[in-house]
Formats: sequence, structure tokens, C-alpha cells
Amino acid sequence: MPDTAPAPTSPSPAHQVLGACPHDCPDTCALVTTVQDGVAVRLQGNAAHAPTAGVLCNKVSHYLERTYHPERLLQPMRRTGPKGSGQFEPVSWDVALDDIARRLGAIAARDPQAILPYSYCGTMGLVQGEAMAGRFFHRLGASLLDRTICSSAGGEALSQTLGAKVGMKVEFFAESKLILIWGSNAIASSVHFWRLAQEAKRRGAKLVCIDPRRSETAEKCHEHLQILPGTDAALALALMHELVVNDWLDHDYIARHTSGWEALRERALRWSPERAAGVCGIPAQQIRDLARDYGTTQPAAIRLNYGMQRVRGGGNAVRAVACLPALTGAWRHRAGGVLLSSSGWFPADRAGLQRPDLLAGRRPRTINMVTIGDDLLRPASAEFGPRIEAVVVYNSNPLAVAPESGKVVRGFARDDLFTVVVEQFRTDTADYADYLLPATTQLEHWDIHSAYGHTDVVLNRPAIAPVGESRPNTQVFRELAARMGFTDPCFTESDEALCRRAFAGKLDFDALLERGFASLQVPEAPFAQGGFPTASGRCEFFSERLARQGLDGLPDHVPNYEPAGSSKRYPLAMISPPARNFLNSSFVNVQSLRAIEGEPLLEMHADDAAARGIADRQVVRVFNDRGEYRCVARVSLRARPGVVNGLGIWWRKLGLDGTNVNQLTSQRLTDLGRAPVFYDCLVDVRPA
Repeated sequence: MPDTAPAPTSPSPAHQVLGACPHDCPDTCALVTTVQDGVAVRLQGNAAHAPTAGVLCNKVSHYLERTYHPERLLQPMRRTGPKGSGQFEPVSWDVALDDIARRLGAIAARDPQAILPYSYCGTMGLVQGEAMAGRFFHRLGASLLDRTICSSAGGEALSQTLGAKVGMKVEFFAESKLILIWGSNAIASSVHFWRLAQEAKRRGAKLVCIDPRRSETAEKCHEHLQILPGTDAALALALMHELVVNDWLDHDYIARHTSGWEALRERALRWSPERAAGVCGIPAQQIRDLARDYGTTQPAAIRLNYGMQRVRGGGNAVRAVACLPALTGAWRHRAGGVLLSSSGWFPADRAGLQRPDLLAGRRPRTINMVTIGDDLLRPASAEFGPRIEAVVVYNSNPLAVAPESGKVVRGFARDDLFTVVVEQFRTDTADYADYLLPATTQLEHWDIHSAYGHTDVVLNRPAIAPVGESRPNTQVFRELAARMGFTDPCFTESDEALCRRAFAGKLDFDALLERGFASLQVPEAPFAQGGFPTASGRCEFFSERLARQGLDGLPDHVPNYEPAGSSKRYPLAMISPPARNFLNSSFVNVQSLRAIEGEPLLEMHADDAAARGIADRQVVRVFNDRGEYRCVARVSLRARPGVVNGLGIWWRKLGLDGTNVNQLTSQRLTDLGRAPVFYDCLVDVRPA
């Protein structure tokens, strides 16, 4: 009898797919995914992409663990138990979307502004971020969301000073002779910039870190100025003072390419190193030495990050720092200047993607995402408008990331609030959903990315089919639009077509398809001859636009709402920088990364710990009038006296007591940009 058993099949050849890292990081890496038999088996950085150089951070190196996580949400779910219980039953997509559309439609018939989208940068993609979602909510007439939770204070400051979110090209930091790393733990948050800084260091450059925390980056710099939180503007003004009195100024550059110099000079002369030292909590000589280095070294470069603007005066602080390169003429050199964000260089057609014209003349109210805790608890009023009756959450985890999270939890726990969450996992926020819809990861959909740390557009192609029943954000909103009777042709546009639209006429999309990335044509030294994208074409030390709003046209030191040392009840200032292996609240549930972090930590100086009878590795309670949070104390030189570092952002459900560090932060807003003040927070600490 012949053997009728099927012949064994050999694996199909592996192939590689080009993609982009979706996460909220300045580096926006280009990815290469190796796929075999429909399964992603390897993820690596694209060596052909200069900013990535084949290297990924430790977080994204574990992205396959995220994609194939055993707790991945793989089918639509409907709540069966009390809100917050995490009790759900599986349903079909048709059942879920039909009911969601019905319930949203009933609310919209009364007032569509009672519906609120809540999203941020769970993906930085222009397509899976706000393209089809923006179209849906604009057509619906829902409340608008002011997406301010990360960078808007610094972004507004750059716009008021330089004209846009622009700066020097990151690759030229390798040629700088002096680099100020200001408010940034680059080793954790921008590893590719750190590689360039190390290259400059090997060539003889001096690296100076300015940060309230003695971070991993601070340890590896030549100097560390460990200032108090919220005092960056005072330091910058004192540096200006020394530049003036020692005449370390480029008078020609100031005359040709700046405005408001005389007024800024007068203000700077009020800020002696001694005055600033008293505010910043550092020796005056440190300020003098840094000013001498900055004033006498060319080319000198400043790498800012967003931590420094998460205080009441954060916008003014960024404005003050952004003025410095124009005073010394650092902009004349391609390796001189300042970089906080490069996103303003990208000519993305956001209006074409998100279609605000679908509002058709309607002007819905705007809700600030920072104040979601208060706003979910507000009743209807003439001032506020209708009570929020429905929230659709995607690309965000507000119960973990929004400030004063005790109020956020109470808001989402409302029985009369209809909540839809589009997610990859059962996050803290997902536990409060009425419907939980499974979203694809970056390996499973099309997207296109700008960057805020370099000047390349990066394309993401799907490498594998969607896992389980997961769907891209775009598809979810297309199908909701169809069920709600939105027949506008824009709702049928494919994801690839949206990617093509993002930079249509600006980039060769076919070349982007082939290489996976494309570089913008940005001058090597963009402001060597002035030409700032301000109305005057100059670096504007004095902002007429701010003055017309009744604000100070000059940058100044604006004290914290809760300055260090100002309260006997809560004598410790707390900042909450990210844990090295997490990115906001992403990756917290990736077991290999959580194992490295161990448990939620609070870094304390030995003096502060001893005064409270706290030993290293002891469980403590951190508290203020807004709430209480339990974590493990780490007695460490990473914290300066009077300041504690609550490393975040843990999922609440994975913490020691069902809370995280945002139980303690406030919903107050910054001086510019309507942003949160996460690092403007007083607490006390006691043994648990």
C-alpha cells in the first residue's frame, strides 16, 4: 500500500518588513521586523537609518513580547460587573459596534458635546493617532480635547521665542564642544542622542547635566547642577547675567537677529549668581563656572527635554533657556543652538488627515485632558456646558497618567458615564470600560511618523496580520461612522491612502516605501543668518503676542505653586520622572521589563530618610492633601535633600495599594500652554 501521509512541509523563507517605533520618544526609530510563516520572530533597529543606527532601546527591544503577550486583548468585551471590577464577557464586533453607535447616537441627539474623545500618544503615528478618529469626532460634533499632557508648555515657549518647535539638527551634537543636557535623562529617554553626546565627549567636549535628580545621565557627565524643581528659569537668567557682565556676547548676532534685547538685558542684570543660587539651591560658583563655559566655548549646544516644563513656570523656563544661544551666537554653528523639539520642521497635512472642516461651522467646547478628573465630576452648567455623558478612550490610559488620579477614578466610576476603551491590554482605564475593543499593535497596521528628535519621516508597514480579532484604530472609527450614518467619502479612505496623504506633495512616497524613511531638507545651521519662523524673522526675547494677552513679554522665573521648603505640613518636593524601563504607562505589563524595575520606588536622600526613621527598602506612604500612595523607599544619592523622586508611571493595579504616584499630583496648569504641573508637588513621607 502506498504511503498516503502528507509530506512534511518546510518553513517558508523569512522576510523582513520595514517599520517605525510608535512610542512617545524623540528618537522615532526605524524598525526591521523579520517574519516567518506569518509570525514576527525578530525585531531590530534599521541600520540604514542614521538616527537609529541599528540600535533600539531596552523597552522596544522587548516589543515582540508586547505583541504576543499572553494577556493581549483579542476580542471585543462588554462589562458585566461593577465599574472597575474588570469583569467582562466576550461579544462580537457587530454587537459591540451596533450598541456603541446606538448609545452615542442617543447622546448626540441631545448634545454631541456631551461626548468626549480622550487620547494622546499611545502611538505617535499620524494615521492611527488622530486621522480617522479626528474625522469621526469632528463629524459628530463632540467636545474637542486639548491634548496638553506632555509637551504643550515647552512647545508654546518655543513658538513664542523661536517661532515654532524647531532647533538644531541632532546629528551635529557630535561636533559640539560643550553640551548642556537640561532636564533630560538621555540614557533612558533618548538613547540615540546620548550616543552622539558620547561621541562629542570622546572628541573632548564637556557634558553638563542640569536636573534635580542625579540620574544615570548626570552620573556620566562632567558636571551636574542639581537644582531644585521649578528653578530652571532662575538659573538661565543668572547665566544671562554673567554673559552680560563679562561681555561673553555676540553683539552682531544680537543686533541683526534678535528683538527685545535691551529689556531682557535689564531683567537679566537683576539675577546675580547669588540670587539665583538661593532660589536654585546650588552654589553660586557653579553658576559662574557654567556661564564661563557657555560664554567662552564654541560651538555650544543645549539639549532640553520636557521634564523641566512640568511646573507652574515651565513655559517661562523654556523661553529663558531658548534665548541663550542667540546671546552667544551659538546659532552660527551647525553644532550650536538648542533642541527641545524638531516637530515644527515636518510639513504634515494634519488638517487633511483629521478634517476639522467636518465641524461645518460648529464650535464645540474644549476640555483640557489634564483636568479630566474635575471635568468628569462637573454638573452641567451655563459655563461648562452639558455634563460629560460618554468618553471614548484610545491611545491613552488616563487612570494611570492623568494627575490627581483619585478624582479621575471617581469620574470614570460614574454609573451614568458610558465609556468605550480601544486598547491592547486591560489597563487601569480598561477596567472601567462599558465596552473594551481590541486594538492592533504597530506590527499589525499601516502608519506614518514624524519625529521630535530628528528630521526624518518614517513609514510603518504591517508585518503580520492582526492578532486575534484586533483591529486598527482607523477601522474602528470607520465602522462607527458607517453605523452612525456618516456617508462622507473620507470615511472610506484606506490606511495606506492616509499615509500617502500625510506628506502629499512634500515627499516621494514611493521612495519612502522602498527605504522606510525619508529625510527633510533642513539647513545644517538653520539660524546662522537669522531667519527664525517668527513674525519678525528674529529670535524674540520679548514676545508681543504674549504682551497682547496681558502676559509678561519677557521670560522670568515663575515660582512653583508648591515651592520646595514652603510648607511645614509637606516639607518635601516630589518629582515623578519615568522609570527607566517604562514609557509613560506603556510596557509596565511586560514582565521582563517590570522584573527589572522590581516595584514602585521613591528615591530619598539619606538625611530625609533618617529624619523620618525610614530605612532603605522599607515600604512607605507618601501623602499630601490630594491623596496617599504606598511604595518602597530607596535611600539614594539620586535624590537631593528636600526632594524625593517618585519613579513612574506604574499601572495602579500593579502598585502596592491600587494607586500610583499621580494620586498626589495636581490638576493645576502651567503659565503657558495649559499643561500639567506633575513636578510641582509637595508631599511628606512616613513609614507605612
